[in-house]
Formats: sequence, C-alpha cells, structure tokens
Amino acid sequence: MNYSKEEVMQYVAEEDVKFIRLAFCDVFGKQKNISIMPEELPRAFEYGIAFDASAIEGFGDEARSDLFLHPEPETLTPLPWRPEHGRVVRMLCNITYPDGTPFECDTRSLLKKAVADAAAQGCAFYFGAEQEFYLFELDENMEKTDKPYDEAGYMDIAPADKGENIRREICLTLEQMGIRPESSHHEEGPGQNEIDFRYSDALSAADNALTFQTVVRTVARRNGLYADFSPKPIADKPGNGFHINVSVKADGVDAFQHMIAGILGRVAEITAFLNPTADSYRRLGRNKAPGYVSWSHENRSQLIRVPAAVGEYRRAELRSADPAANPYLAFSLLIYAGLEGIRNGAVLPAPADINLFKADAATLARFQKLPDGLEAAKAAAAASAFVKEHILAPVLAIYCE
Repeated sequence: MNYSKEEVMQYVAEEDVKFIRLAFCDVFGKQKNISIMPEELPRAFEYGIAFDASAIEGFGDEARSDLFLHPEPETLTPLPWRPEHGRVVRMLCNITYPDGTPFECDTRSLLKKAVADAAAQGCAFYFGAEQEFYLFELDENMEKTDKPYDEAGYMDIAPADKGENIRREICLTLEQMGIRPESSHHEEGPGQNEIDFRYSDALSAADNALTFQTVVRTVARRNGLYADFSPKPIADKPGNGFHINVSVKADGVDAFQHMIAGILGRVAEITAFLNPTADSYRRLGRNKAPGYVSWSHENRSQLIRVPAAVGEYRRAELRSADPAANPYLAFSLLIYAGLEGIRNGAVLPAPADINLFKADAATLARFQKLPDGLEAAKAAAAASAFVKEHILAPVLAIYCE
C-alpha cells in the first residue's frame, strides 16, 4: 500500500497504533530499528529522528555519531505478531547527516540510485528472491541446539516435513504485511526450508528480502524454534542459498542476454558482496551451489540458470549468493553489471550444458572459478574499477578491510 504522510497519521490514529518502528539496516544488511510514539510522527516526517550511529557497525565512531532517520510513508506495514490493541507498525527509513546530506553507508539509498541510473538508460530491473533457512530446536533456556527440527528431504510432506505449519504461518504473516509469497517447500537439508517470492521492482524486492528474515525468525521463535540463515549451518549438509531471479525491460532492445553477459563478466569482482562471510565459501562449489562462472538453461550446476519460462516470467537465476548478503548492495551491483552488459552489447558465451559438479579437471579448467575464499573475494573487489565506481569508498573499505 502506498500511503502518504497524511494517510499514515490517519491510520495511526484510527487503528490504535501505539508504537512506530523506524527501521533501517547496517552495511551488512542486518535490520535495526528505533521505536517512537505516535505524537512524534509529525516531527519524524518533517525533520527526521536522531540516533547514535556510533554503535552501528560501519556507521562511524563517536566523533561524528549523530544521524537522522527519515521514514518513508509508502513502506508502512503492521507487525501482525504484536498485540491488536496498542498496535505496532513499521516504516523503512532513509538516513542522512544532520544537515540533510544523504549518509553514504545507507545501502537502501544506493539501490535507489541504481534504479534511477537504470531508468536513465531506459531500463527497469525486476527481482524475485528465494531464501533458504534451517530450523533448529531450542533447549530449556531457549538457546539454539544443533538438532534440526526434522529429518525430511527435498519437497517431502508431513509428517516427515514438520516445517509445513511453520511455513504456512510465515506466509500468512507476510500476506498480512502486504508481501506476496509465491511458493514454499522443504529443502534438501534436515530442517531446511525455502519460501519464494513473485518478482517485483528492485527496491520492493530488497525491502521484502530484509523483512522476510525478520518474519521467519519471529515466527520460528514463537514456535520454540531457531531460524538459521547462515550460509553453512551444518558442515556436511546443503548450505543456505539466496537465489536471485533477475529480469529486465529495456526501451527498444531485447536486453536479456546482454544483461546475463554483463553479470557473468563482473560476478567474480562482486562476490564479496554476494557471499560476505567465511562460511559462504564452505557452501560454494558443492550441493548445487556453483563454483564457476557459467550459465545454462535449467541446469542447477551453473552460476546462472535460465529456467523454462516465457514472456514476463523469463528470468535469470543467480545461484551463488547466500542469505548473509545485504540485498540492497547485491541488487545494486547486479543492476550495474547488467546495465554495463546492455550498454556494451556484451555477447553471451555458449551455454555450459554439462553437470559441473561431475565434470573432470580438464573440463573445469575451461571455466573461470569464483573466488575460493573470503580473502580472495575481498581482493577481487578491492582491485575492481567497476566496484569502485558503484560502491562508495566507506562501504568498500568496510567489506574489504
């Protein structure tokens, strides 16, 4: 729902809203918030709400710690798990310095700029997110254990799949928040689940990906479980992927193949942002997580898979990213890589119609390898003129330090 400021204030008054959460994320995509009371809402809209940024990772130190949150009314959503009387709502925010200058580490604003730059080139990008997560049991102190919630496998059903009702509750909660899940199922790992979203514009898709993790963790905890989005929760089991479906509409040109070629050409340089933790590289190269720069139709051993679809559903599925990625940064860099490919008429190489997980060394030697560890990924990003052009120096320094 696209509320105006006036409509938000009316909604707050009429729906017995007592707390408004002003939400944002740090440079790594971890959601933060501050709650204000309804009487502070006019001030929030006009001037912003100050907060101490020195305690937020990547946001600076005590010497220059004041930043302001400016809520965006169109992002208003209720939090369905909070009480109906004395309700709680949330709005996502832009971040500025006290003088109104945009804060350079506000990654949501970076995505807005990428979207605007794409529009200036006559392009619009759309994203659909597929995030995987594990459910673990809690102990008597409500701390996570190493015991998965079930031992079911890929697309199993109840009673083996004990996560069915959890996924149902998650999907219904998301719908109450105006977010549209497309499908859900049990994944390959024990206690592993996946919920997919219909494609949407880049900013909405990133907002929804951020919200999704909060909802999953909240619903899981309410059911006595721990939701784990880390890239490799169990050493010898499949890792958690963040499969990103990308499509593009461009004025007067079929840009789809050029977009894919652009992403393939830059993916090694942006891997530090798609896979930002050491655990990320324990996932890549095994259990359907790609290790090489390649593409194909329908083939799940490839970095980019083009699923069987036509018309508006035609998309490229990037399979390397994991849920530790900041979706705002990930989508921004994919837009810029796609734009570069479209602008330059990049030629898509021949598809790799083989199973790279079973290929011999001579075959694999024909393909560029993704960075094999976090340090290698950081080095590739730090040396990339493309990354330096599109990621501001303070954010790049934080990721590559």
